[in-house]
Amino acid sequence: MVILTLNCGSSSAKYQVYDWDGRDVLAVGVVEKVTVGGSFINHKVKGKEEITVSHDCPTHLEAVDLIIKTLTDKEKGCIPDMSVIGAVGHRVTHGGDKFTQSVIVDDTVLAAFDEISGLSPLHNPAQIQGLQAARKVLPAVPHCAVMDTAWHQTMPPESYLYAVPYEWYEKYQVRRYGFHGTSFLYTAKRAAALLGKDPFTVNLIICHLGNGSSINAVRNGLSFDTSMGITPLEGLIMGSRSGDVDPALPFYIMKKTGMSAADTESALNKKSGLLGITGKYTDRRDIQKAKEAGDKKALLAQDMEAHRVKKYIGGYMAALGRVDALVFTAGVGEFAFFMREKILSGLEGIGAVYDPAKNALSHTRNAETIISKAESKVPVYIIPTDEELVMTEDAYALMAGTYDVHTRFSYSFQQKDYVNKGRAESLKGELAKNPALKDIIAVPK
Repeated sequence: MVILTLNCGSSSAKYQVYDWDGRDVLAVGVVEKVTVGGSFINHKVKGKEEITVSHDCPTHLEAVDLIIKTLTDKEKGCIPDMSVIGAVGHRVTHGGDKFTQSVIVDDTVLAAFDEISGLSPLHNPAQIQGLQAARKVLPAVPHCAVMDTAWHQTMPPESYLYAVPYEWYEKYQVRRYGFHGTSFLYTAKRAAALLGKDPFTVNLIICHLGNGSSINAVRNGLSFDTSMGITPLEGLIMGSRSGDVDPALPFYIMKKTGMSAADTESALNKKSGLLGITGKYTDRRDIQKAKEAGDKKALLAQDMEAHRVKKYIGGYMAALGRVDALVFTAGVGEFAFFMREKILSGLEGIGAVYDPAKNALSHTRNAETIISKAESKVPVYIIPTDEELVMTEDAYALMAGTYDVHTRFSYSFQQKDYVNKGRAESLKGELAKNPALKDIIAVPK
């Protein structure tokens, strides 16, 4: 039996096929440019070369149909037919305060997602379309929604409430929700395993840094506070999102320019952040190259991003009191050693002492590494995230009737001896090319 996971964006549909019996990934891929024209699928089956095929996908229905046809194709595919698919896991960005854990999707659940879609206008509408499309293509299997916000439902009121009229919370559900919860769940459980501690005794600060970025303060294994808010706009400086600004700033700009509320919101989400500062870049690799070429705005963007992350790390250290580990994850957190260097420099005073050589060496998705010095009171880990595995295990458990909220549910990856077969195989090739990587691989205590 296999579990299919889908992650639909506004113009994309990512997927993974997982062999549950063999505990291995059979295929991964993404359909790009859905709804915008010129769409195509990038498809990679284990043991085969990646292929790219152009195919028009005016909606997510065609995209999901293309995925299924590709997966069952005799030459390109990895499964004989759709009957081997036992369940489908779907990423849903915003579950509001209605969902504290993953759920099997029915019409009532879909209606609830639609009701709160305004809280995540860049993500939820596309994910709802993907869910609807997948249910049409695969009507006989359970479809399971895994919410990014569910992990953060353990935050206390002092963390999730805003200092605004309380009736806004009562009437309109105005509160901090937080995102990247699936990634935080995975990395929190893995960090506990590396530390050799019960997952519900660890205090962590996890930095999920990518095009969208957020930080999570974890107290006793539960989300205690996080940088994103009622929407993914709040918090850190991101690829095209501003992060924290004075709440009066949008009103000031609207008065000065005559911009509408919708245009101002769009500017803060799509034209700000690193793009707004540099005028052209969102990718940290491009910014690094530009900085090295003498671009002062690129350097400014890096300094601003690192400064914002440091402020959150320091604040969360104060709020938690005790920190067992500082963790970096996601694309930038896992690979951009130059950004980690800027963020970690100067944190010695609060107990996090990183090793520059180890940091420069760590840029892999195939191993968990430790880049702190031996004398560091707070170990610094880089843990490649695996949101798809969380979605897979939730979907299987929901299908089997064994699922429960993470405080009463055990994942395979929280065990000390857990091994990701695909990553372990790829790591062999990396070590052959770079044997020094072995020296920074984190070993569970």
